[in-house]
Amino acid sequence: MIGITAYGAYVPRARLQKQVIADANAWFDSGLRGLAKGEKAMCNWDEDTITMATEAFSDAMGRAPGQKLAAVILASTSLPFADRQNSVVLAEAMNLDTTNLRTMDVTCSQRASTSALLSALDVAAAGRGDAVVVASEHRLSKCASREEMLYGDGAAAIAVGRDNLLAELVDSISQPVDFVDHYRAEGRDYDVGWEERWVRDEGYLKIVPRAVTALLERTGVAAADIAHFVMPTDQSTVPGTLVKQLGMPGTAATDNLLQTVGSTGTAHPLLLLAHRLEQAKPGDLLLVVGFGQGCDALLFRATARVATWKPARGVSGALAAGVAETNYNKFQSFNNLIEKELGKRSELDKNAFLSAMYRNRALANSFIGGKCTSCQTVQIPKAHYCVNPECGAYDTQEPYPLSGQQGKVATWTADRLTFDFNPPAYFGLVVFDCGGRLMMDMTEVDPATFDTGATVSVHFRIKQIDSQRGFRKYFWKAVPVR
Repeated sequence: MIGITAYGAYVPRARLQKQVIADANAWFDSGLRGLAKGEKAMCNWDEDTITMATEAFSDAMGRAPGQKLAAVILASTSLPFADRQNSVVLAEAMNLDTTNLRTMDVTCSQRASTSALLSALDVAAAGRGDAVVVASEHRLSKCASREEMLYGDGAAAIAVGRDNLLAELVDSISQPVDFVDHYRAEGRDYDVGWEERWVRDEGYLKIVPRAVTALLERTGVAAADIAHFVMPTDQSTVPGTLVKQLGMPGTAATDNLLQTVGSTGTAHPLLLLAHRLEQAKPGDLLLVVGFGQGCDALLFRATARVATWKPARGVSGALAAGVAETNYNKFQSFNNLIEKELGKRSELDKNAFLSAMYRNRALANSFIGGKCTSCQTVQIPKAHYCVNPECGAYDTQEPYPLSGQQGKVATWTADRLTFDFNPPAYFGLVVFDCGGRLMMDMTEVDPATFDTGATVSVHFRIKQIDSQRGFRKYFWKAVPVR
């Protein structure tokens, strides 16, 4: 028996109010006011597909170092690197045991996350071990477009295996169809969509029922017995229409989170599944659909463990942590949708020295410091000599991960002279509860509540963006604990 063993999610803290988008652009397209209800999740400038993936992974699996998995799969259509395996960065940021770990990026379709989930389930079924699928999406959209009103950022993680199941896989089916509801060509930043009614009538209402009906017939499950129907779409009426068409209970249709998060693309099937797993009861049947150039349909049955196991925060916790953002210009600036004068200090060459990055990847990617075996002093970065003045031992330090540790802000500065995409730039000295101290950048700071002594945790974020070469450097930043 194989199935889901853990789940988690991440939704960026900032929630752009859709009304401000409509207010700015209704002079050009008054129809945008019809989509102006609610809010959508918006990445900070230092967040992207990889950083959100690390948050979703840790929500599901924690940050314990050295976790042994058979596979880590990252699904997205907005990966930051076209030729650098993004899932490897995720694996190192999570400090996984990489002695025998299969990593893979799955992309090029909104169905990528469910296809990746099927692959992970195959790994578990073959007895190779547990696997984790993370789906993460940070798509760009044209100003004043329908997509700008509907697209949101977010990530979700689903772990699968054979033991301690939250939901067992009953069966699945995949039916590929070259139905192009939208596309994004090579070298282009934005999606091109087709007419909504045609997508609904010829796509969702024909392709999905064929796959779902075939799956239910194979399993002998009645549509009326489905408790949760996960149907990711940015068309709000489609899930209810399909539930009625297929003969499922009206309560089976999921809240697609379009008014609170937005459509998170490839991540949406797993994000909605994670949300429904929070609400599922033992014995509930969950039917999950992935739509994009065909249809994946997976049927799960919740176990008794689903009632007691919960992620660190989950979708509900992420939704509750949102903060309203009404600055539309900030959203455009963070996503590089407008050409902005950033000042002379932004023009410094940010070329990445790849050899130095490789030598220091234990610190940069995994945030590993050192612990002296003679006096137990923790320090970061790890060095040949112990920093304890009463010790000073040479080459006595063993690797000591600090990515799961909290600390206190000892000193801090808010600097408007140093370049930052979201000034002022906050940085200062963090003293970790486990020992060790480090000067760190700080992000998502609320000036009204932040001060010396604030408790912070560390998170994997973008450190710098080399716009000349298209490279981004990652490091760990301090975020106030709320």
